[in-house]
Amino acid sequence: MATSSTGGVAVAISRCSSATARLIGFTSRSRSSNVLLLTRLKPSFCIRCVSGEPKQRVRDPVTEEGDLEILRSFPLEAASIASSIQYHAEFTPLFSPENFESPKAFFATAQSVRDALIINWNATYDFHEKMNVKQAYYLSMEFLQGRALLNAIGNLKLTGEYAEALEKLGHTLESVASQEPDAALGNGGLGRLASCFLDSLATLNYPAWGYGLRYKYGLFKQLITKDGQEEVAENWLEIGNPWEIARNDVSYPVKFYGKVVTRSDGKRSWIGGEDIVAVAHDVPIPGYQTKTTINLRLWSTKVPSDQLDLFAFNAGEHTKACEAQANAEKICYILYPGDESEEGKILRLKQQYTLCSASLQDIISRFERRSGGNVKWEELPDKVAVQMNDTHPTLCIPELMRTLMDLKGMSWEEAWKITQRTVAYTNHTVLPEALEKWSYDLMQRLLPRHVEIIEMIDEQLVGDIISEYGTSNPEVLEKKLAAMRILENFDLPASVAKLFAKPKESPIVETGEEVEACDEATITDKDEPALKETQEENKAVNLEPVSIPPPKMVRMANLCVVGGHAVNGVAEIHSEIVKEEVFNDFFQLWPEKFQNKTNGVTPRRWIHFCNPDLSAVITKWIGTNDWVLKTEKLAELRKFADSEDLHIEWRAAKRSNKTKVASFLKQKTGYSVNPDAMFDIQIKRIHEYKRQLLNILGIVYRYKKMKEMTAAEKEAKFVPRVCIFGGKAFSTYVQAKRIVKLITDVGATINHDPDIGDLLKVVFLPDYNVSAAELLIPASELSQHISTAGMEASGTSNMKFAMNGCVLIGTLDGANVEIREEVGEDNFFLFGARAHEIAQLRKERAAGKFVADERFEEVKEFVKSGAFGGNNYDELLGALEGNEGFGRGDYFLVGKDFPSYIECQEKVDDAYQNQKRWTKMSILNTAGSYKFSSDRTIHEYANDIWNIEPLQIN
Repeated sequence: MATSSTGGVAVAISRCSSATARLIGFTSRSRSSNVLLLTRLKPSFCIRCVSGEPKQRVRDPVTEEGDLEILRSFPLEAASIASSIQYHAEFTPLFSPENFESPKAFFATAQSVRDALIINWNATYDFHEKMNVKQAYYLSMEFLQGRALLNAIGNLKLTGEYAEALEKLGHTLESVASQEPDAALGNGGLGRLASCFLDSLATLNYPAWGYGLRYKYGLFKQLITKDGQEEVAENWLEIGNPWEIARNDVSYPVKFYGKVVTRSDGKRSWIGGEDIVAVAHDVPIPGYQTKTTINLRLWSTKVPSDQLDLFAFNAGEHTKACEAQANAEKICYILYPGDESEEGKILRLKQQYTLCSASLQDIISRFERRSGGNVKWEELPDKVAVQMNDTHPTLCIPELMRTLMDLKGMSWEEAWKITQRTVAYTNHTVLPEALEKWSYDLMQRLLPRHVEIIEMIDEQLVGDIISEYGTSNPEVLEKKLAAMRILENFDLPASVAKLFAKPKESPIVETGEEVEACDEATITDKDEPALKETQEENKAVNLEPVSIPPPKMVRMANLCVVGGHAVNGVAEIHSEIVKEEVFNDFFQLWPEKFQNKTNGVTPRRWIHFCNPDLSAVITKWIGTNDWVLKTEKLAELRKFADSEDLHIEWRAAKRSNKTKVASFLKQKTGYSVNPDAMFDIQIKRIHEYKRQLLNILGIVYRYKKMKEMTAAEKEAKFVPRVCIFGGKAFSTYVQAKRIVKLITDVGATINHDPDIGDLLKVVFLPDYNVSAAELLIPASELSQHISTAGMEASGTSNMKFAMNGCVLIGTLDGANVEIREEVGEDNFFLFGARAHEIAQLRKERAAGKFVADERFEEVKEFVKSGAFGGNNYDELLGALEGNEGFGRGDYFLVGKDFPSYIECQEKVDDAYQNQKRWTKMSILNTAGSYKFSSDRTIHEYANDIWNIEPLQIN
């Protein structure tokens, strides 16, 4: 016995043999699954309170009275799992021991799952280390993982066992899983794609890791108030993350500012400045029905403890004392901090460099360790593939060059060859504002050595362009250099500039002749005094207005193209735009670099786990569940597309999902919706090019027409609809926030209009995330993917909707083009201008040739009339008016496409009234979605870009 002298509490500690003391394996001996088994009997201690009030303990169904009888009714797996959950509830607690409520049950359950994952995780790591094969590293500023519990136990094929174990412990799997917050590590399609890729990489047994940042507060949590969208910090880490393991022994220094000096050996060295430390936090990513469990390594930032200024702290200057720590920690506070201020720009650039620097140090350390004592740097590209997910990780290129030259002693030529063979770039946008540019001056202050290297890359690029195109046509060469250089608004090197030198005009003019100024200003005889002989006096009489030169910028996308060996778009139409428009000059120079890799989504999370009712129907009719790994088997549904029996089961699965969503919307918004109405859904980041404004104006038109009809006319003309929106507007994107406000105002009016009832409902779901998508997508019947043609790179939610039997309405943009080809033109509602028409339509608008459809004008006037409250929408609608100018001229062609859109919506109503036809369309969408598995995409990356092979643990 031991007695505490501080709390007056004595505890009795004795060795016990309870099942609570076991760390148990998680797979059935009879199952053919190849998930690794772990059964380990650990010494354990029972801790008994011997003073004070007795405390409630978690019920252990195995060891309490009657345990033998319970054990007989328990499958072995469920009994073992229940004991493991009990063990973690008591011995790795994050909550007080008084109760076993749902939050505590979630953490204990997650920790029990993590035990199983760690075994496979470690085995995967050891196997990859031993085999020393080439490995891919996926760097992304976002990983939008969603909840992990159901995905993990689903991949381990233990969903039923966990459900039964939790039921015996007084909980349901559904209620426990709902306690998990979504990991706030992303915002939209970029992060969700990265997470799908990790799932596929693990499932397909590819040696790969993901690298990102561990954002403490995420992007933001979205609130919808009477004023529209408001933002508060995410709290996903407030009570911890049971999935991550802090690797305090894995940390790397990261430097900012300072200066560059030349060492005695002639090499450059970056010294001084501000130093922080990046610390690794690892998250296991399990594959489906495989032991392979890969790693997502997230970096947090701090400074060593000795940087706390104790003297200042004790002198009462607490903020000053903690300044270094605060500056380090804030790097990983927020995803995409506002960058309108200088400080915001600095913070964003710090984030990007932290990701690149820490990740590359880790990758290189692993390469050196696996090489043993015989490091051959020329073999780095044979062992390492670095994929930059968009331009955020661009600094990988100069950072790898700096490491190889300054730290490893390589020449420029050697380092450049290795870097180009190691790095590849995925482009995700054609929007000019999304092709990142950084202030040269800011980057030079923050990363002086990297700017030196970028200048050298740019100089080499200039030489390559001149070598390719020659100097016989200076005009063409000048255009090429202006488009392709990494450094924007920079003078050309002197040796090149002379090629474009124009002969100087004589300063001597005839009396009375006007003198033309160099640029736009004209100086007359009256303004100009007599010319003087000296240069100084000549300068003095130059009365031209002083023009401010454009800022010097670093074009990150150009650096990506130059510094990598492959550039890929993410849908066929997008990749063509990349080649023909965005990077056409580079494509002409290096056509072999450019590829297409159409995006995909993981069928595990996005149909098998989130839509179990439909999954069961698919498996029954196909005759196997192999489709979860081999989605091409989904095409077999086509031969049953007219079966009435399948139609009945298909509609029942959809109705079940709609009922769940109706309850969810009631809980989240207070609005009641009819599950028998059509569920019409648009869930994506709020942006003008994604055209949520077109959707809501179409709804306003529908509502206005309903108000003009009798009850009988309304019911005959329109099918009942529930129009659901979800998505976040970036906190400083004012126009996007105005769109959110309009949507919520329209919904508040329509949903309370007794003349409309259940014929039309409009619901904006606040704080849309992955978990919400996992409910909404299985319940969807119509989904809107209506971006201005040529502006959406791919989209991935369109793939998820199609996979779940949702019919799409959309433009020929992004992956819509390929989805329509696969599901059939008759099973996709198409409208709007085509991508090749957009430029000409904008020119016609600017020339004043556009004539708006009277229905579009009618809708705008209806909104302005105050029908949806007293908010002033002039600035929002003003963007749709005028012919040109900032914030004017309807750049995203809402007015142009509006007539086509509402006419297409009439076709939707007609089709939905024929439920046999609609159900067949739904089935054929699922059948045609097989191409859009991320497994297919990852195979293409692995074969065509990374050159890696699967490595399966036996």
